[in-house]
Amino acid sequence: MVRLAYHSITWGGVVGAAQGVTSIKDLYYLSHGSVEEAVTDIAAAGYQGTEVFDGNLAAYADQPDVLQEALAASGVELVSVYTGANFIYADVLPDEMHRIRTACELASTFGAGRLVVGGGARRAAGTTAEDYDRLGKALDSVVDLAAEHGLEASYHPHLSTIVESPDELDRIMERTRIAFCPDTAHLAAGGGDPAAQIRQYGDRVRHVHLKDVALETGTFLPLGQGDLDFRDILGAVREAGYDSWLVVELDAYDGDPREAAEISRAYLQELLSDAEG
Repeated sequence: MVRLAYHSITWGGVVGAAQGVTSIKDLYYLSHGSVEEAVTDIAAAGYQGTEVFDGNLAAYADQPDVLQEALAASGVELVSVYTGANFIYADVLPDEMHRIRTACELASTFGAGRLVVGGGARRAAGTTAEDYDRLGKALDSVVDLAAEHGLEASYHPHLSTIVESPDELDRIMERTRIAFCPDTAHLAAGGGDPAAQIRQYGDRVRHVHLKDVALETGTFLPLGQGDLDFRDILGAVREAGYDSWLVVELDAYDGDPREAAEISRAYLQELLSDAEG
């Protein structure tokens, strides 16, 4: 059954833990807004679930009951946790995997069933074919690590990594057994057709990020306000046999983040109702 979730990133936007500059094992994704406020607003906007960065969960490691109570009070389920790493540098990979293990432990503690992973660094000197081999091998290790904690891992292609374009996606998908998390805006901004790529890898879709984008400027927008054809995208998702959480994501919004969540939900609900009718 399709269920709708919303990423907490809109409350504060994505930043990073500064200590990660000198300590890779401490470099978490993080949003500066209140996760408790986000959860309350996400519920009020009509969503049933949320996705949270590993760094935001780490902030509750010593007081898990605070977030657990907020989730329970709002009726919102923690669906997934997002993390990532460079993955291509042999010397730092053990510390990166240490951090991903911590993300898995946190995800399990707070009841999530999915781990979403981005990454694959672009070297200043240029990307090599071996970088894709290293990334693929590391992502296979992430699959096993997630499974040890009762989680299913998916890979999320992302701008600024070595998996932006359709050709780059093909390179990594043939080198790893990790599941596929299409992010519609990142796929489109990387020069791809999100619906076509979902159809191409439909048997590996285990998680979905819905995000709109104005392609001329690269600005991420609430669903229905950018250039993407979500009727076709949702059609591709259905054809893939995926019938689970759809996670709406918006990195930033010039206004009340709850308003952005409401705009996207109203648009998405309309498309889903039309499909059912």
